[in-house]
Amino acid sequence: MLLNELLNLGEEESIFLAEESLQDLLDLPVTREIMDEGVDWDRSIELADIGIALHLASPEDFWLLLTDRYSRERILMDAADRFGSEATKRIMVDESAFLRALVEYYAISMKDELLCESCSTAAELHYAEDRITRLVDLLKPNFSCSDEPILEICCGNGLATQALIRLGLDPLAMDYDRCELCIALKKGLMNPQRSFVLDARLLPRYFSGRPFHSVLGFMVGLIDDSNWPLWREILLAAASLAEKRLLFTVYSQKEADLIAKEMEKAGWGGEVIDNQDSRGIYDQWVYKGSRQSL
Repeated sequence: MLLNELLNLGEEESIFLAEESLQDLLDLPVTREIMDEGVDWDRSIELADIGIALHLASPEDFWLLLTDRYSRERILMDAADRFGSEATKRIMVDESAFLRALVEYYAISMKDELLCESCSTAAELHYAEDRITRLVDLLKPNFSCSDEPILEICCGNGLATQALIRLGLDPLAMDYDRCELCIALKKGLMNPQRSFVLDARLLPRYFSGRPFHSVLGFMVGLIDDSNWPLWREILLAAASLAEKRLLFTVYSQKEADLIAKEMEKAGWGGEVIDNQDSRGIYDQWVYKGSRQSL
């Protein structure tokens, strides 16, 4: 795993994060408990300005990784002296590489059912091939095989992600529903190094600036008057991370118009595209935007 590589540990070494999700890394419930109650460790690896890995020999032999890098309260950094000793090794870790390792860790742990008490994802996964084909046709004029970084929000079980993959793209894909994403991971249809679970409104806590060339979302919504404030937050948070382009598909023209109006206020120029077909269900309307104010 990438965490083993970052910590210069062999693959036979077990590493566990104290927190059970990316979202928990913001509030650190388990880390706070460990800080309050203490833990017996015999050696450690300090990740400069990121966190610390503590080696526990009993009752099981493993490394426990603590990080407060994404929390507004740097409780580990404030208590750094508690973990310092002659047995401490200090390493420098690239922050983007660390985040990639976290994404992989949580995806694999989720797929292996280490983060849930029971699993209801035994059902087969069936992708609608005609929808994937339509998305490929929609995306091909503007998105082709490229190294430009892409973020896909609200990826669900990865159906739309398959269209991006067929175009030679390698999106970073995320969703709030861990069970939906877990199904695709278990079937080997999503890359565990490129798939994660998070409330999209929290994306700016993990990514700074505009690290993505494009941000995409397929069948966002359904959006109505009652939930528009929530979707507005989601879409604006995601759009803030895009340097050049946005593309969101929805069910209705009303939804696309709402998005277009809000994105215009946020400095995006765009258009609403009629993408209706005879089935009249998925990806019927498209908002496509380009950043006007850099």
